[in-house]
Amino acid sequence: MNQHPHVAVVGATGAVGIEMIKTLEKRNFPVGRLTLLASARSVGKILKFRGVDIPIQELTKDSFAGIDIALFSAGGDISRAFAPIAAAAGCVVVDNSSAFRQDDKVPLVVPEVNAADVKWHSGIIANPNCTTAITLMALYPLHQAFGVKRVFASSYQAVSGTGAKAIEELERQVGQVVHGQPVTREVYPHQIAFNVLPHVDSFLPSGYTKEEMKMENEGRKIMHHPSFRASVTCVRVPVYRSHSVAVSAEFEKPVTVAAARAALLKAPGLDVVDEPAQKLYPMPLFTSEKYNCEVGRIRLDCALDNGLCFWVSGDQLLKGAALNAVQIAEELLK
Repeated sequence: MNQHPHVAVVGATGAVGIEMIKTLEKRNFPVGRLTLLASARSVGKILKFRGVDIPIQELTKDSFAGIDIALFSAGGDISRAFAPIAAAAGCVVVDNSSAFRQDDKVPLVVPEVNAADVKWHSGIIANPNCTTAITLMALYPLHQAFGVKRVFASSYQAVSGTGAKAIEELERQVGQVVHGQPVTREVYPHQIAFNVLPHVDSFLPSGYTKEEMKMENEGRKIMHHPSFRASVTCVRVPVYRSHSVAVSAEFEKPVTVAAARAALLKAPGLDVVDEPAQKLYPMPLFTSEKYNCEVGRIRLDCALDNGLCFWVSGDQLLKGAALNAVQIAEELLK
């Protein structure tokens, strides 16, 4: 791999695409050249990288000649159509959609957990679901120490996980409610302002949503733990940025709060914020725009044997998407 690679961002004008560009710059990723790709309607828009104006180009099947690494965040349909074309052109794709996550030929990577899996890629590497990635930042170090069997979890997911239009919808609805105006909806099936929706992604015949099953399916693959089980309820909350997850985990080995805390304090990419007496615990307001996830409310679970409860919060546009993708690209250069 070229040590100063030609990098493309596909879906450059979206919420995650913009974070990818910022993250490449902030982490001093050794970009030799940057190409920004999006749909025809974004062509001609200008984004800045290292103080230089870069115009958006239209994504076509000929876009990938000479590109070394392409970070994709333009949705599953675009990824399915263009990632194989990019890989065939000799480019390594880091794909943020769900299109290839369960493909046995595609590594699914959280670098703090399974960086070594990057090595066996054949042109495409998948970025995990945002809620799964944030949860695993705290769960995996505990799994290493005690062996996780299963988790019960509820997510508190920010609207920016849906995209820029959802951020606008929350802003608009808050104004409408405050000013006594009728509330208008475009993105979500119900009002999101001053409400919570137990509905993220589409429903499956089982009654779970696709999002809810990602923690079990992707967790098994990332942790190399085929018997891992996760029962999850995913909830959309009126928060702009950063997902939070309440987790009850059951382990093979006996667990103590002190041993759990010791494992979490050593974990990369994770800060322990857990001083209830001082009212200190992770919150989306304070994890937004931070690279590290935060874990707190660490306590023995009173309903499970060898059980531990914890609360984890992290920026889903960063660790849940853009940062994780750039970290994968950093592994490619090692």
